Amino acid sequence: MEKNKVFCLGNFQAEPGEKKSGYLFVGNGEFELPVTILNGEKQGKTVLITAGVHAAEYVGIQSAMELAEHLHPEKIAGTVVIVKVVNRQAFEMRSGSEGFEDGVNLNRVFPGKETGSQMERLAYAIEKELFPGVDFYIDLHSGDSYEQLTPYIYYAGVAEPRVVEAAREMAQQADVPYMVRSCVAGGGCYNYAAQLGIPSVLIERGQMGAWTEEEAHSTRRDVRNILCHLGVYLGQKDYRNYYPLEVTDVSYQAANQNGIWYPYKSPGDMIRQGEVLGVVKDYEGTVLEVCRAEYDGVVLYQTGSLQVKESGPMIAYGKISREADNRKKKIAGYWTKRSTSFQEQRRAELHSSLADRWLKEIGKYLPKKKLKILDVGCGSGFFTILLAQQGHEVLGVDLTPDMIERSKELAEEEGADCIFQVMDAENLTFADETFDVVISRNLTWTLPDANRAYREWLRVLKKGGCLLNFDANYGASDCADTSHLPQNHAHNKLGEELLQECEEIKRQLPISSYQRPAWDVGVLGNLGTVELFLDFSVSKRIYMEKDEFYNPDPLFVISARKGE
Repeated sequence: MEKNKVFCLGNFQAEPGEKKSGYLFVGNGEFELPVTILNGEKQGKTVLITAGVHAAEYVGIQSAMELAEHLHPEKIAGTVVIVKVVNRQAFEMRSGSEGFEDGVNLNRVFPGKETGSQMERLAYAIEKELFPGVDFYIDLHSGDSYEQLTPYIYYAGVAEPRVVEAAREMAQQADVPYMVRSCVAGGGCYNYAAQLGIPSVLIERGQMGAWTEEEAHSTRRDVRNILCHLGVYLGQKDYRNYYPLEVTDVSYQAANQNGIWYPYKSPGDMIRQGEVLGVVKDYEGTVLEVCRAEYDGVVLYQTGSLQVKESGPMIAYGKISREADNRKKKIAGYWTKRSTSFQEQRRAELHSSLADRWLKEIGKYLPKKKLKILDVGCGSGFFTILLAQQGHEVLGVDLTPDMIERSKELAEEEGADCIFQVMDAENLTFADETFDVVISRNLTWTLPDANRAYREWLRVLKKGGCLLNFDANYGASDCADTSHLPQNHAHNKLGEELLQECEEIKRQLPISSYQRPAWDVGVLGNLGTVELFLDFSVSKRIYMEKDEFYNPDPLFVISARKGE
């Protein structure tokens, strides 16, 4: 990367590698905004981060201050501008989320007016003085004094397609359960920035005009992950608990009159069409209005105060769309690239001492009879072929079509009588209680929804049947670090690009942040399995040599029997 240049913004000038804090004067000096500028030594994009557009939304403000403290200019390629409180006077005078002088909501008046009211002038100054030269924009919010919400993120959705797509990719980096495409072009700060060609997102976390250290830290992590995604912060993304599902067709239901509001739901609750979400009453308890769900969906936020105002918000909810989740496409694409080399490794493994070791391990859990076995995530068919050669009826499934083709080729070479199908491990198409055994090797750690997968595996398992899962806590290690592996190891032949791709995918999977196998045991216990057995010493008996097959992450095996 080339060396960065001096960054100039208003009365600020930051040298390459410098962090500079103070007050930025905008609007001909009318507004003094607390700012930190981090100008990296290396060239890159410029990212604007703001908080306090709504001055009573404190999680964002605290997060911005922590970002200014914890981000390091030596790790930045480009420039990060952090405005800690945009509506500073309203914040300091504790006047809520509207302008102190004009009572106007700043996030409704963009692009503003040079000679308008106080908030219109501030909006105008932001557009003319902050937005020029910005490549990406992150706006930090939380629930106002009357708002309860579940964490989620908006991305600007009314702009040029490239801007919308870039904003959507930014939103996907947040550790929140939901993301919402905004259908508004103007009025809002981030919406209007997108109109100017700046991919923009707005993070919502925290509620009822309060803040916690955990909420501020989580928002800070979200921002850092977005900066890493953009290549502006040169670090590794943090793992997260969520991958945001897209919420569409958001309904913002407002009250028809003043009254006392009694919600029946909580933010994050799933709702059904026609379900009563809350009622508005008068002081005598007479019902004035009933709020019903227009369609199935999830509650994003609602008024948490006792009263609602005429035309003011009661509740907002939207439909959940899983079609926008492209992780499985990425996962299948990654394993497609590895299918040929994977086949070569499994071919060699079938003719190595590891084959007998694996049969010995698996045999500990299987009854001595011919079994109908499902190998989930079969890859190139190693387990499928091994078990078929023992006389069992075995069917292997995998999400990646190329892996299935390689499995068929390898089975034909080995003379193994088994069947292979392309299938999603989380959505099996088999009838209930089809198999005596469901077995899997190194699959669970790659799944977006491992909980759902376990439910499916148990569904297709016969009563009294055995589930065998061989896996490791791969989320605790860095796939891209091969320094501890033998020189002839398969991972050393993949190349840095594929290893980084694997690590990138892994960090988008919630299971990577779980404590395993404790999490697996908890899930399987809740699903009603019996005689659950756990063994941590598998690797010692399988990987005795540090060769091309060696697995440095200790394998565990979970054996669970389905109840009668």
